[in-house]
Amino acid sequence: MDFSFSPEQERLRDEVSEFLNNELRAGSFKPICDPFMHGFSREFSRKVGQKGWIGMTWPKEVGGQAKSYTERNIVIEELMRCGAPIAAHYLGDRQIGPSLIAFGSDALKEEFIPRIISGEIVFTVCISEPEAGSDLASLKTRAIEENGHFVIDGQKLWASHAHLCDYCYVVARTDPNVAKHKGISEFIVDVKLPGISIRPIADMSGHSDLCEVFFDSVKIPSRYLVGQKNRGWHQILSQLDYERGNIDRLMANYPLFKFILNYVKDQESKIPTDEFLLVRDRLAQLQIEFEIGRLLVYRAVWMLDQGQLPTCEAAMSKLFCTQFEKRLDNTIMQILGPYGQLVGDSKYTPADGMAATSYLFSPCRTIQGGTTEALKNIMAIRGLGLPR
Repeated sequence: MDFSFSPEQERLRDEVSEFLNNELRAGSFKPICDPFMHGFSREFSRKVGQKGWIGMTWPKEVGGQAKSYTERNIVIEELMRCGAPIAAHYLGDRQIGPSLIAFGSDALKEEFIPRIISGEIVFTVCISEPEAGSDLASLKTRAIEENGHFVIDGQKLWASHAHLCDYCYVVARTDPNVAKHKGISEFIVDVKLPGISIRPIADMSGHSDLCEVFFDSVKIPSRYLVGQKNRGWHQILSQLDYERGNIDRLMANYPLFKFILNYVKDQESKIPTDEFLLVRDRLAQLQIEFEIGRLLVYRAVWMLDQGQLPTCEAAMSKLFCTQFEKRLDNTIMQILGPYGQLVGDSKYTPADGMAATSYLFSPCRTIQGGTTEALKNIMAIRGLGLPR
């Protein structure tokens, strides 16, 4: 097996790394954990768009570059390695654009794809509901078609940056009289429309990036239906494969990983030999797991480059990588002890408080984007062919 990258791919990695180092020196951003969640900067996203690093894999006829998924993954890996603020464009690049290209009308592509590529507009995804998370087909938000419009009523939960976005990608029930998987459709909705209210949710890490979104008789033109009416369930499944098979599920707290490796090296002379050997063994185990997760991610990416949809492989990658992230958070807090619990003041806290905030956010890792239990079911049923 040859796990090396091509010279062109290595040059791309160097280009991204140089760009990020220049931005860091200029003070454009400060490295953070979970940058696709907590790093929101429209200005930085526009810079990434100017470099041609949004919509890299999309066809040239819609403004993309027809690059490989491997090349896109290299860009994302380097952005997240530095903890760069990519949240403003990330959902548009990762899943909204591919969904529009696959299922959207020509008019929707013309209206939205160029603005996603430039980093001009921000999307959120309105899928989950209070009683419809892993069992998504039980969603109750409804969209009723009448006189060339759809009228949407309902509530969505865990919508990333909804309070900062321009558009939401909404999944709603359009036919309540058929099997629950068969009466679902997808829409693009302008968040400035009357009847939409958004409430940020404060989590225990101190962030409010996830939101509740309420739709009260929100009227949208029928042209903002994505794909076919009542075929939304099949469209959602392909979108989730794009969401789960990315390196973001491995690299989210990488800046913290880099910090703890340097911290332990600096503290070696102050730690009893037996304790240091134990800590070094724990970190070596994490490094091995990181490399395994990286290979799982690139396996799923390679399948996309071969024209295959990696449903089982993406689930496997996401499952392993998010569990690794939680183990990393736990191990770091054990190494730092009470020192790691300090938050906020960079004069006194490790890595500007990243240890504590990442640890407090860690329960979310194995829930968002598909729970551990749901992913195991996908692997069992679709990967191993086991009965339900």
